[in-house]
Amino acid sequence: MTQSIPDSNAEIGKFNTLRVIALNDSGTYLDGGELGEILLPKRFRPDDCKVGNNIRVFIYVDGAERLVATTEKALGQVGEFVSLKVIQVNKMGAFLDWGLPKDLLVPYNQQHSEMEVGKYYLVRIFLDQVTQRIAASSKLDKFIDIWPAEYQQGDKVKLIIGGKTDLGFKAIVNDLHWGLLYDNEIFQPLRIGKHIDGYIKQVREDGRLDLILSRGSKNKVNDFAEKFLQHLRDNDGFSPLHDKSSPDLIQRILGVSKKTFKATIGNLMKNGKVTIDKDGVRLK
Repeated sequence: MTQSIPDSNAEIGKFNTLRVIALNDSGTYLDGGELGEILLPKRFRPDDCKVGNNIRVFIYVDGAERLVATTEKALGQVGEFVSLKVIQVNKMGAFLDWGLPKDLLVPYNQQHSEMEVGKYYLVRIFLDQVTQRIAASSKLDKFIDIWPAEYQQGDKVKLIIGGKTDLGFKAIVNDLHWGLLYDNEIFQPLRIGKHIDGYIKQVREDGRLDLILSRGSKNKVNDFAEKFLQHLRDNDGFSPLHDKSSPDLIQRILGVSKKTFKATIGNLMKNGKVTIDKDGVRLK
């Protein structure tokens, strides 16, 4: 349970903080505002639940088409892009596992390409305003802003990896725009659906965005320094990586280029935080 202020109106397909208004053998009834009373089944009721308490719940429509609440954690909510696994395909469409008893439907007319059982797909979760049913779509372009992005070079942004291209990876920028990460500037493993911070490399004349996962060389060193110090702490204060280690090994273990690794070690050594041994780097 939470002591935060309850939401005045519950939203279907999202996490809500709602006030308990009644308890009985069926479960706990929550004040959903304009949606009316919403049942939280008894198996989800907290042990110390009382009328007047506030509970953080997810609201969805169950298999019997009833509006219900759950304290189980959905893997995504309405308005979000998320990578989910197909667990069933039938005449209605593909069904995705999103952490709730009722699977998430992607109708055939919402599939960018025909979905297959066992595969993961990046989808956008949406609420059908006519039926009030939650569904998902892999036709991502219709959820991307058609207006040119207003970013400046170097702006920090939130990225969701959207797919592989001949040049690199497409990524959704701040849930609004497409951008591109180039293969020769990626020094860590990426997968579709991964959430990661990035930066605007440039805004092209046509409004398209080129992206990069780290800033300029000075900022890149500063960004990686704390990560490397934590790497040392997690490994008893020592790393066997050194200036003779291969770029592939450094990239695989630390996710950065050898150039950034060497510059970071030099900076940390100057600041008295590490020492360089013949067999690696040691936390001072």
